[in-house]
Amino acid sequence: MTLYKIGGATVEKGDHNFETLLAAAYGARQRPKCLCRPGGVDMYVARIDERYVIKRMPYSADDHDPVCTSYEPPPELSGLGEVLESAIIEVPDLDATTLKLQFALTKSGGRAAPKPDDGDVDSVKTDARKLSLRALLHFLWEQAGFHKWSPAMHGKRHWAVLRKYLLQAARHKQVKGYDLSDLLYIPEPFTLERKQAIAHRRTAQLAQVAQTGGHQGQRRLLVLIAEVKDFAPSRNGHKLVVRHSADFPFMLGPGMNERLLKRFDQELSLWGSIDGTHLVTIATFGVNQAGVATIEEMALMATTENWLPFENRAEKSLLDMLTADGRRFLIGLRYNLPQNRPLAVAVLADTKPPTAMFVPPIGSGDDYAAALAELIDGSKMTAWVWHPESGDMPHIARPA
Repeated sequence: MTLYKIGGATVEKGDHNFETLLAAAYGARQRPKCLCRPGGVDMYVARIDERYVIKRMPYSADDHDPVCTSYEPPPELSGLGEVLESAIIEVPDLDATTLKLQFALTKSGGRAAPKPDDGDVDSVKTDARKLSLRALLHFLWEQAGFHKWSPAMHGKRHWAVLRKYLLQAARHKQVKGYDLSDLLYIPEPFTLERKQAIAHRRTAQLAQVAQTGGHQGQRRLLVLIAEVKDFAPSRNGHKLVVRHSADFPFMLGPGMNERLLKRFDQELSLWGSIDGTHLVTIATFGVNQAGVATIEEMALMATTENWLPFENRAEKSLLDMLTADGRRFLIGLRYNLPQNRPLAVAVLADTKPPTAMFVPPIGSGDDYAAALAELIDGSKMTAWVWHPESGDMPHIARPA
């Protein structure tokens, strides 16, 4: 267990007086210290739903020891580095984080639906100061801790757990004047016994955004996070069917299914060809007065059976091997970063120093190789690089 210094006391997170000490530190605006390093690392106390929790200071994640629960790799090893302080702005003393979004949360009456979210548009069109749909999903995935893996997590990740922690991660995240948790629809875990109660709660939540012809014809949109069950034909086109809410389809606008097949061919092919793969969607949607939901914009993410995101078969092979070997590691997520920019597929947290693991895509060229070399040269971590087309996987250092 990590030790903390709060006021004059040294305590563990599970101690009986832990929250009492946090409440006192919160009232006195004191900075607790995480004692994973000599001299400690500053933390802060937040108040969430009448409870006090200890959190790391912004941009201090890699100051912690890799064995510490507060540790994160340097943000430049993933797409997080491009959006911190611009699209993601943390204010610890106000217990708030402001998120700037590329996509709309309202729709005007006559406006055509946008294309599926594209994280790989060129640099002229991409605004690193704002989060795309995919980047928002990656941010929430990290905030909820689902980019981390240790042997103790085996068998403990299921939809109820994902839903709980994603909703918690969205709290106190401000977007366009709203708390993000109020805009999220994440289906409840379905059980036949609670089918009607679940449907009633869903109806009540979605009724808040039903089309009413509001200000200048605009209507609000919600954000869906769910596991895809199917893209199916409908009488007027196509519909998205999600797990745990299969009785409530989301309609796709004209041409959207074809654009999805083109833009997310990689994710869809992984989902279709590798058993156990989960396909996660994040989408904005509106609800009309008939209670029908229609998708406006969408992104997709493939994950392993343990809900760890991956982008190709080689990455999946590496993550499966690390999981089977009982390793502790963290996934690098792309956010707004285009496919032609390198990032760490995983960072081993059980080696000293941590090991940044890179798997260049098959067919990546000289520009990618140069960018990867620059990234490795600028890092204090040990680098491990596997070129899948070259043959056997290199040796992986054992835990320290």
